[in-house]
Amino acid sequence: MNTKVRAQLSVMMFLQYFIWGSWYVTLGTYLTSGLKFDGGQTGNAYSTINFAAMIAPIFVGMIADRFFSSEKVLALLHFMGGAMLFLAAQQQSYPMVFGALLAHALCYMPTMALTNSIAFSQMTDAGTQFPGIRVLGTIGWIASGLLVGYLGREATVLPLQIGAVASLVMAAYSLTLPHTPPKEKGKKVTFGDVIGLPALRMFKDFSFSMFALGSFLVCIPLAFYYNFTNLYLNEMGVEKAAAKMTYGQMSEIFFMLVMPFFFKRLGVKKMLLVGMAAWTARYVLFAYGNGGELAWMLILGIVLHGICYDFFFVTGQIYVDRKAPNEIRSAAQGLIAFLTYGAGMFVGSLVSGQVLKAYTLAAPATGHQWYNIWIIPAIGAAGVFFLFLVAFNEKKAAAATN
Repeated sequence: MNTKVRAQLSVMMFLQYFIWGSWYVTLGTYLTSGLKFDGGQTGNAYSTINFAAMIAPIFVGMIADRFFSSEKVLALLHFMGGAMLFLAAQQQSYPMVFGALLAHALCYMPTMALTNSIAFSQMTDAGTQFPGIRVLGTIGWIASGLLVGYLGREATVLPLQIGAVASLVMAAYSLTLPHTPPKEKGKKVTFGDVIGLPALRMFKDFSFSMFALGSFLVCIPLAFYYNFTNLYLNEMGVEKAAAKMTYGQMSEIFFMLVMPFFFKRLGVKKMLLVGMAAWTARYVLFAYGNGGELAWMLILGIVLHGICYDFFFVTGQIYVDRKAPNEIRSAAQGLIAFLTYGAGMFVGSLVSGQVLKAYTLAAPATGHQWYNIWIIPAIGAAGVFFLFLVAFNEKKAAAATN
């Protein structure tokens, strides 16, 4: 892969995640503080991304991969997605905001797979070349958070407008990317293939079933962090909250680099357990911390993101890659993505929204009972931790692979 192509793909990843990070982190603050939506409505708004994550593989697998070049589909989806973000920014009522965000999510989520597809098609050695390009996506997310945080407009419509502009820029830029023809053109593909049904036979293995169940369940408390941390930090009086939340992505980069060291010494089960324990610890820190003398607890909870994400999600992807037979490896990864980013986070968004609503202070008071809000996902994550500790057997799983 030459330097020009590497630069093109790096900018692509930067813009791809800049778009998402610009509005997603602060959406809960804007909807709750700016538009005065209740917790249930805000949780529903966040669920649009998770619902779209369940639909996106169908679009990519059955349409984009068979009929159109990836860079042209990418341009069209980002153009429509940007228009929907602009529309969302102009709305005040819940039904209209929800509809516009859902339309945007349905356009955006397929582009996650498309950008990966474009990148992989240009690589000679994905194992060594992809991480260096994909990390620009994390940097893009950090850049958007720093921008929004330092503008100090987190409870306004500005983050949605920034995301919309970035999406239109990405639409134009996509047309300059290397040509990537449809990789499945002429091949038959079924709905079951796309959503990973061939991988269902892996559920015959008890440990894999427990891994899949644990992955789904732990994503329910995970949604609390993604949806409401920015609102929490702002209510606690933390300045430039969106910028401070980028500490989590910075730690993600660090722990990604040191993962091979820990993986060799801890193995799959202990890595996954450490990731689950980190989620519990994060919520406990949030429950007992504040924006004053205990602000360090909030910062530490954010910095734990590197362990929370890398040790759980990345380790899980490695486990599935090792566990699944070659012929269903992609299907298995798709199935786990469906259970986590899709179904698990979807349920988590709905549940977290109702919890936020239940612990909203009654008028004339403003704000939320954050201890109660955070202790619920802490208990949930701890419960999944102990289920996984007892039920998952790494040695049996490894033996079944051979």
